[in-house]
Amino acid sequence: MNKNIFTTVALTLFIGFSSFAQEKLWTLEECINYALENNISINQTALNTDTAEQDLVTAKGNFLPNLNGSASQDWNFGSFIGQDGNRVSADSRGNSFGLNTGVTLFDGFRNTSIYKQAKLGIETSVLQLNILKDNISVNVVNQYLNILLNKENLKVALEQVAITEKQVTQITDLVDAGVRPRADLYEVQAQLASDNEKLTNVENSLALSKLALAQLLQISNDGFDVEEIELSLPAVLIDHKTSNDIYDYALLNRPEIKKAELDIENSVLGIDIAKSAYYPTLNFYARAGTSYQHYQGQDDQRVIFPDPEDPLYFEVVPNGFGQQFEDNLGYAVGFSLNVPIFNRMQTKANVDRAIINNRRIEYSLDQAKQDLRSTIEQSYADAKAAFKQFEASQVSLEAQKVTFKNAQESFNYGVMNSLEFEQVRNRLVNAEASLINAKYNFVFTTKVLDFYLGIPLTD
Repeated sequence: MNKNIFTTVALTLFIGFSSFAQEKLWTLEECINYALENNISINQTALNTDTAEQDLVTAKGNFLPNLNGSASQDWNFGSFIGQDGNRVSADSRGNSFGLNTGVTLFDGFRNTSIYKQAKLGIETSVLQLNILKDNISVNVVNQYLNILLNKENLKVALEQVAITEKQVTQITDLVDAGVRPRADLYEVQAQLASDNEKLTNVENSLALSKLALAQLLQISNDGFDVEEIELSLPAVLIDHKTSNDIYDYALLNRPEIKKAELDIENSVLGIDIAKSAYYPTLNFYARAGTSYQHYQGQDDQRVIFPDPEDPLYFEVVPNGFGQQFEDNLGYAVGFSLNVPIFNRMQTKANVDRAIINNRRIEYSLDQAKQDLRSTIEQSYADAKAAFKQFEASQVSLEAQKVTFKNAQESFNYGVMNSLEFEQVRNRLVNAEASLINAKYNFVFTTKVLDFYLGIPLTD
């Protein structure tokens, strides 16, 4: 009994949650925020910043001294030179221990340039992430508006089906009354089939547009839908003076341009790094070491002469690991200088390659500026054209509505045949579709211009 109750409650909760998920309507802001927080490509690119930060840690470490410890165990057989410098003919085993440190004092400013490159790497990775976020945000807006466009087309298609169904009913009554020929009924029924086919195509387009946005958000398409926005065209009229105004602002603020400029700085540092190989390298080092040796089959002992005036008097004292470790402990400090003289033209080739790379990246900046200008000018022209098209479509639609109303009355009274009526209605449908497309084209192109002016896409 309890198990049945639990199952019923769980099923009820599941159905409730499923219904909630299907009834949820995503707003444009929610779609953009979700994409920016959960998109896999964004999360992967964000890791590049973490990698760049580790590169900076490595670059800082190049200025610090290193410290290494060493230990060895060896076995000697036959004749070898012992710790006292004498040749020994005996098997032995031994250990050596060392501690070494060193620091680069001068390397042609190579480490300094690498450090500057690492700092630029962090800035570049952040800009690259912002570029990706911007691109995904624009794609989300485009797909979102595409859904709204298809929803409006769906409304038009449903209205046309309803109109045709009403006509079928009216013509059927007239045919039954003997007022209209049955051929008129067949033509209207054929038109209804055509309208239903168009309705199916629009429904498919709407479903595919929802799928596209859901895939962009990387979520399930099951029950996915968006909230409709009441677009007020006067609120989004073009109020930008010229495309040059937008370009001038974007040139100073767009991450694509900033990244291209940082790439040039980075390539200049690459030239400095390549040239550093022409300079000598000066290092400071210090080390400490000791050793222990044991002759196989013998005790660790040594002979000492406590009385310098009596060379024949000697003593045998222990010479174990601790004693040898202390006696053999030694230290050393020093400098090493490496002066490049000839390295088979490798450095010159590396410098030349770095200079060529710098020139290539300078062209990349020019190309980025040109692409930015082209995109803004095209979007500006598209927005102006879309608005003019919208105004023209509004006038055309109003005229087509009046014409259709008159044609519908003429058709109902038998003054106009079905072919002529369908021509009038098709002009009305085309006018409605043209207005809808012009409206959304204008809104999207205006959003693109606002985007380049730093205005949030959700405004």
